[in-house]
Amino acid sequence: MADLAPVVVHAQFGRGGALALPIARQLGLPLVVTFHGGDAFKDKHYANRFPPPVFQRRWQSLLDYSAMFVCVSDGVRDRLLERGVPAHKLEVLNIGTEDVAPARGPFDRLVFAGRFVEKKGLPVLLDALRILAGQGLTPPVVLAGDGPMRAAMEQYAAGLEHVCFAGWLSAGQLRQQLEHAVALVVPSVRATGGDREGLPSVAAEAMMYGVPVVASSEAGLEITLLDGGGLVVPAGDAQALAQALAQALAHVLQAGVRTGMGQAARRVAREQLRASVQSARLEQRLLSVL
Repeated sequence: MADLAPVVVHAQFGRGGALALPIARQLGLPLVVTFHGGDAFKDKHYANRFPPPVFQRRWQSLLDYSAMFVCVSDGVRDRLLERGVPAHKLEVLNIGTEDVAPARGPFDRLVFAGRFVEKKGLPVLLDALRILAGQGLTPPVVLAGDGPMRAAMEQYAAGLEHVCFAGWLSAGQLRQQLEHAVALVVPSVRATGGDREGLPSVAAEAMMYGVPVVASSEAGLEITLLDGGGLVVPAGDAQALAQALAQALAHVLQAGVRTGMGQAARRVAREQLRASVQSARLEQRLLSVL
């Protein structure tokens, strides 16, 4: 690595930072670490264990040596502050996504995409869909993804015939679903053990397509980030989620034409979440530590 004449080491994820620490030290270079949701929120990473994993062994040294911790959301920043990271070392830089043409529709479905794990809040979403069905609202719902909770969620969804468990989708297949999405649903909750979302990359991608995001307060999508491009409801509140989804559905005309919420989502994405913009901001932050 020394032969490449590097000027800074940038590591992705907290554990990546722990692994890169001795390299940066030996080369005498500043170290910058990007922290995502699990890095900051999972209590097991910071609990005393025997034998201690590499991240736990090097955490204090990582705090002392690193020049900057890049946080993918305000929530990640706040949690790292609570874990003892000095405020002057914390910088928020949201995840970026490629600029694409807006979705054309027709818009006729709700889409969820993610791992079937506790923090994704799938039971809350299914409860909300039952509430909507009781009101006569049964749009197609596509649940894209897989994971340890899938079998349990398929059983929990019994009777919701309009819900499709699509399994893992390729990037192209997911784009096809977003092309027709009334909204992307991100019903995240705080999991046992403290795990929470950082900033779901699928949310940034959906907003770039002009798809509104209906998210919980644990999704890492602060209302200021959405800025009219979606709705935020209390985490774990199926009734509030159902009301927000009904509102999103009402914003789509019978002809399937997108209205202001989708336009706002795309505007925010192009201004704040575009990969080229975020890459330039990251470069500025990396150069600032030299």
